[in-house]
Amino acid sequence: MAKHEHVRVAVIGSGFGGLGAAVRLRREGITDFVVLERADAVGGTWRDNSYPGCACDVPSHLYSFSFAPNPDWPRTFSGQRHIRAYLEHVTDTFGIRPHLRLGHEVMRTVWDEEELRWEIETSRGSFSADVVVSATGPLSDPKIPDIPGLADFTGKVFHSARWDHDYDLTGKRVAMVGTGASAIQIVPSIQPKVGRLALFQRTPPWVMPRVDRAISGPERWLHRQLPFTATARRGLLWGIRELQVSAFTKRPDELGLVERLAKANIARSIKDPVLRAKLTPSYRLGCKRILLSNAYYPALAQPNVDVVAAGLKEVRGNVVVAADGTETEVDAIIFGTGFHVTDMPIASRVIGAEGRSLADHWKGGMEALRGATAAGFPNWMTIIGPNTGLGNSSMILMIESQLNYMADYLRQLDVLGGRAALAARPSAVGAWNRRVQARMERSVWKAGGCESWYLDANGRNTTLWPGTTGEFRRETRAVDLSEYEVLRAPAKPSAARRTSRRKEAVQ
Repeated sequence: MAKHEHVRVAVIGSGFGGLGAAVRLRREGITDFVVLERADAVGGTWRDNSYPGCACDVPSHLYSFSFAPNPDWPRTFSGQRHIRAYLEHVTDTFGIRPHLRLGHEVMRTVWDEEELRWEIETSRGSFSADVVVSATGPLSDPKIPDIPGLADFTGKVFHSARWDHDYDLTGKRVAMVGTGASAIQIVPSIQPKVGRLALFQRTPPWVMPRVDRAISGPERWLHRQLPFTATARRGLLWGIRELQVSAFTKRPDELGLVERLAKANIARSIKDPVLRAKLTPSYRLGCKRILLSNAYYPALAQPNVDVVAAGLKEVRGNVVVAADGTETEVDAIIFGTGFHVTDMPIASRVIGAEGRSLADHWKGGMEALRGATAAGFPNWMTIIGPNTGLGNSSMILMIESQLNYMADYLRQLDVLGGRAALAARPSAVGAWNRRVQARMERSVWKAGGCESWYLDANGRNTTLWPGTTGEFRRETRAVDLSEYEVLRAPAKPSAARRTSRRKEAVQ
């Protein structure tokens, strides 16, 4: 076990959020920090998700930090390999390596109200920190449903985020469970090599064409020589998505035209009317995330693919049984069933000022002031916290806004001086959450007629931001101290006073 180390800031996670926080800390002149990462490399979800066909559905020039532009993106929509390489490049360029503590899984984080600091236990040693920035992200812990009989399945089982590259799918009978963003990339990638593929679909997604192409050499040269051209490209991509927001958040009926285009996309590839009916959603487009693919529907139309329009109900030996009774004999089961988004496991490992875990505090639903701070958890912040997700744009925009908030939070602590902490007032957290939830009621995510991973167990959308990224940036530009209680460490008795107390105790 490593010896105890105290730092000003401890960052948990080294994906986009964690590395962004580390870079911002250094740019603010703060070098007394560590980045605690449970894996053996940086990259977050882009390290963990290495399944066939893995790629981003946000344009490359928008899915990168504004302070670290990449003129050499090879495609308009980049694949996992290039995004992971970009994050490694950011790590090296901004000197983050010395701050990394790889292989350090955070097991428990406890607030010490006497010392006004966090005590952190990891798998390889203990730390303490004045401020903790949790950047574990909502797409970090895979979710596999509790399926009766799964434990007795004699074949291979794995989640899309834990792909087994040593297992050869060639000629195998495979069950793909789920039809989310990962599944629509996996299916066309493995369909040509498997013997037979059964896709278990509870709800069909809306899928639009993916307008992807290679970025030419002259384009990349131009972006290297004239960086403002890449900035302009990013700005155009951002602006287009900002104009789309009102249709998602205020006027879902405006999405009807896009639905017709999506149905035409189905019709182009799926000629069988029975299969086409299975693949046509009955809810408003946008209620679930709109997916992008040119290969998904053609793959489903191939003779070695069966679409089972029902969820997986149970496993009997090597037979998988759907909720509609369909039985399929398979050699492997691949789960594309998402992540623990509204019940993030890290929350059970964070113990706040009242001795309660964050998971217990959020039992009725996640909520955090400006998506960053939770009542009862002083000097604790989260990157990609409650209601900061997006349904149509780049999460990097939201992360950078939260980094602005983090930087001002630390500045405010400096101004306060001494041993101090900021504790979000419950009234401020409640007011912010009520405002967000009220706006959510008009959105397509609540009124679109679907169930999605955006919703928690209580049916509340605690995942997405019901506004533009520009609006969120304005809301997180600076910390409003009226929303916080300033905590001061109790004065420690002088040496003479401590001696006097010891004498009194002896007498």
